[in-house]
Amino acid sequence: MKLAFIDWLIVLIYLVGIASIGLYVSRGQRTVRKFFTADRSIPSWAVGFTLMATIVGSGTFVGHPGTAYGKGMILFLPHMLLPLVLMIVAIWIVPFYRRVVQMSAYEYVGRRFGLASRIYTSLGFLADRTFDLGITLLTTSIALYVFTGWDPIYVILGTGLFTLVYTMIGGITAVAWTNVAQGIILSMGAVVILIRVIFAPEIGDPVGIVKTSWEAGRYSFGSWDFSWNMLYDRQTTTIWIFFLAYFIQWSRRYITDQHIVQNYLIAKSDKAASRGAFMGALACLPIFFAFMFIGGSFYGFFELMPGDMGPLKADEVMPYFLSHYIPAGVLGLILAAILAAAMSSVSADLNSIATVLTTDYFGNIFPKVKEKTRLIFGRLMVLVGGVSASGIAILLIPKDTSVPLMQRAITIATIISGGTLGLFCLGFLTRRATRTGVYCGIVTCVLFTSWALLSQPNGDGGRIVDFGFNWNMNSILIGVFGHFVLFGTGYLTSRLFGGYLPDNIHELTIHKVREFHREHKKAAAEAGND
Repeated sequence: MKLAFIDWLIVLIYLVGIASIGLYVSRGQRTVRKFFTADRSIPSWAVGFTLMATIVGSGTFVGHPGTAYGKGMILFLPHMLLPLVLMIVAIWIVPFYRRVVQMSAYEYVGRRFGLASRIYTSLGFLADRTFDLGITLLTTSIALYVFTGWDPIYVILGTGLFTLVYTMIGGITAVAWTNVAQGIILSMGAVVILIRVIFAPEIGDPVGIVKTSWEAGRYSFGSWDFSWNMLYDRQTTTIWIFFLAYFIQWSRRYITDQHIVQNYLIAKSDKAASRGAFMGALACLPIFFAFMFIGGSFYGFFELMPGDMGPLKADEVMPYFLSHYIPAGVLGLILAAILAAAMSSVSADLNSIATVLTTDYFGNIFPKVKEKTRLIFGRLMVLVGGVSASGIAILLIPKDTSVPLMQRAITIATIISGGTLGLFCLGFLTRRATRTGVYCGIVTCVLFTSWALLSQPNGDGGRIVDFGFNWNMNSILIGVFGHFVLFGTGYLTSRLFGGYLPDNIHELTIHKVREFHREHKKAAAEAGND
């Protein structure tokens, strides 16, 4: 379809507005610390907004409705684990990071287990974020392809280019403040779409839409069957698999991933960082629910809509509905919301990728290089991240037989994380884990993951390699078990063979955070007595 002039005008106003914000706040970006951590000057409410906008990308806008339209709201309850994870993070992780690291989460891993471990965890993050960036750009291209008929490749390249320009110029400060605006636009878009699909005048029966979707299981949270067989359910019909996968995924993301940890470091204080993290998580939940409910309701809408069976691919249901049933003017606002969802995630991820490449690699190889050179390198790494993510997005363009995009995303993300949550917990929760132990854990995790990926059944019923003893469980569990394999092997070999421990081991574990909380309570009590 062709967009009306008013739609193009709204999108243009949005793009000019975002670019203006990015350029305005980019003043004074003369140091690496300012470029990557904003000199720890961002208020808690803005931290909450930028965290929400970072997590709720175009994958939520397009991917979650597609999953709900095809399989029901199987992803929502696992998302409810997010506040639980954030309570742990706010109390234990945020104050720890703000004292132990300067810019990169993997500085901690290096101090605890050495340079090789730092490189391993940072590589896992770079792979995960680049892949996730590809998903974000892909879901955006799907939406714009249905709207305009533009080749998805050009949409991917155009969206990525615009975002990386203001990210290269303004750094994390531009990311934070543009995310505030984009988070507001995204929320408005969700409300408009929900009202339009439920109160569709073409059908005139909101109860009928909801009832039809309900009876077809599109509001279902999945099977609650809890048995040994659920581990071998390769279609992922049981919710317990998603509970496990998402708990690990949320924990890994909020505890070890630089694009989230970086938001803890930009806040003005520990309290502001903790409050912002929790606010961001709570803000995500109604948005997750809204888009999944919208996707489930699409089923009832198209079942009751005369002469329209809807799209052939589940992942295209949101852009299909918008292009056929949203009027001019409003469509421009929704398109701006989709772009906002994409750009908020892309900008945050690009900045975090550049932070890791600059701090964990360039800074280690050239420790005495000038500040200006490091800043130039950091900006160039934003460009490298954008180009890499665009290439992945192009490779992921779905075929007609593809499973829902978000289901593929969670499977791949849990695998390429490489057991980094297990590695962090090994260092943070115990003082006995040694460098030798963690290296053994890393090797074992890599071998386990390789064996499982090579021996799992493929779509044709065969396997890449038949070892005789093969992986037959759900593919999502490969990445989940990897964290436990690394932690268990690392701890056991540390106890058996010993190895190097840093002299300040007490400062690098949970015991330091406990000490900090005791001191904080004591100071508060003394202040109360005075």
